[in-house]
Parts: sequence; C-alpha cells; structure tokens
Amino acid sequence: MLADKYIVNVEGVVVRDGHCLIAVRGEEEYAPGGLALPGGEVEGAGSRDGILEETLRREILEETGIEVHAEMEYLKSSSFVAEGDPVVDGVFLCRYRVGTPSIADPGEVAAIRWMTFQDAAAHPEISPWTRDSLDRAERKRLAQPCAD
Repeated sequence: MLADKYIVNVEGVVVRDGHCLIAVRGEEEYAPGGLALPGGEVEGAGSRDGILEETLRREILEETGIEVHAEMEYLKSSSFVAEGDPVVDGVFLCRYRVGTPSIADPGEVAAIRWMTFQDAAAHPEISPWTRDSLDRAERKRLAQPCAD
C-alpha cells in the first residue's frame, strides 16, 4: 500500500503585548473574509534542520511584514484534506520581533489586525480550528507571563 504524500503547512500565532496577529483571508483564498493565522506551505526544503520554523518566519514576513523571533513553541498538529490534497498542519506560538503590518498580496490577505485573544476567538468569521489554536497559544502564553 502506498502512503499518501502530504502538503506540509505551518501557521503561527504571533503575540505582542497580549494581542495576536490575525489575517483576514483575501478573495483568492479558501474561505475569503475569514480570520486566519499567517503561514504557508513548506517548499523546496532540501535537507536541513529547522525547516518548519524557517518556513513560518518567511511566510509571516511575506504575508504581513512582521518579523518574529527565531525561537518558536510548538502548539499542535493536525491533518485534513484541502481541495482534494492531504495536508499536515503544524501551529507554533511566535513572538513579535519588529515590523509594521503590511499587505503584499491583497488577493491572499485582505487585512491584518492585532486583536486580543478574546476578541479573535469570539469573532463570527473564525473557524473552530483557528479558535482552538488561539486557545492553546493563550494558555501557553499565560503560563509564561514574562515571555510577551
């Protein structure tokens, strides 16, 4: 039996001063108008360590103009099927380093917002899986109060 080949995706819950960075999906994306975490697919990995973190730092910067610290904390992984392709998704807690939110591709990201965890989790356009990621990130963040 042949194993499925998975797309590997990473997402980041970026925190700054008790707020999280939230993207509003653009018209060219799955579920346009929905709230999402910045991130993307691992591409051209070759053979090296830290590829998930490297990919996530690159994707966050490309999508939002925000740089995060190199150190990240694993939150969760899941698998699902998107547009017929099996996907493995990893979510990390990231800490803001520098930058001002900016949109490089409006078709991909329609807006970028710093939101409280509570406001983001209660928003009507947030998916249950993104809400779960935010809940996990907030619990981990509060367990390390000086880490913000």
